[in-house]
This record gives sequence, C-alpha cells and structure tokens, in this order.
Amino acid sequence: MTENKKTVVLGASPNPSRYAYTAANMLHERAIPFVPVGIKTGNILGKPILNLREKPSLQDIHTVTLYIGPQHQDEWYDYILSLKPKRIIFNPGTENQELMNLAKTNGIEVVPACTLVLLSTGQY
Repeated sequence: MTENKKTVVLGASPNPSRYAYTAANMLHERAIPFVPVGIKTGNILGKPILNLREKPSLQDIHTVTLYIGPQHQDEWYDYILSLKPKRIIFNPGTENQELMNLAKTNGIEVVPACTLVLLSTGQY
C-alpha cells in the first residue's frame, strides 16, 4: 500500500529540472506521501523543503531516496540512520559503500536503483 511508504526525498530541490523534483512529483502522482528535505529553500508541489542543516525530526519513514552525492553524505550519516527507514534508495551517482554498510548494519534495506524507474515500472 502506497500510504505506508512515506518517503524522504533527501537532496530535494525546487528546480523542476532536477531529478529530486521529478521524484517528488512522481510520488505525489501516485499518492505516496513524501517529505522534501534539502539545503535548497523553496517548495515542491506546495510542500516546503525542510532544512537539512536543521536535521528535522521525522516519524514513520519507510524510504529515504538519496539525491546527495557521496562526497557530501558523510556529515548526514547519523541523521539518515536516525530516521530509521526500512530502506534507502541510492539513486545513480549517490552510491556509497560506507553508508550502504552502515545501513545494512542497522537493519535497513539498501537499494541501489533509480527511484524514477522503480516508480515508473510499479516496483516502488
């Protein structure tokens, strides 16, 4: 059921040409609740982008879909793990073995895949 797959779009951007924006839009179209979190300010489909630097407290997160490159992820490891998602989707270009290992150690499913493809093909 999609309502049980509340998703954090980590690295959210208000720029419609960014993949994170497209993912948020596709989640919205499929009635999957999403929370945009990033360092960019603005809104996505009327939802304010929560400031990643403030490490917003979020509950009942099923999925974190990453749109932050591996070179910028290490400062957010603790925050990502604190969300206690059931899975983390490592979109192309975000793959990071260190974070993948940390996630697995914490019982979080690691999915190296493209959120846009998973949504488009009904595999989300």
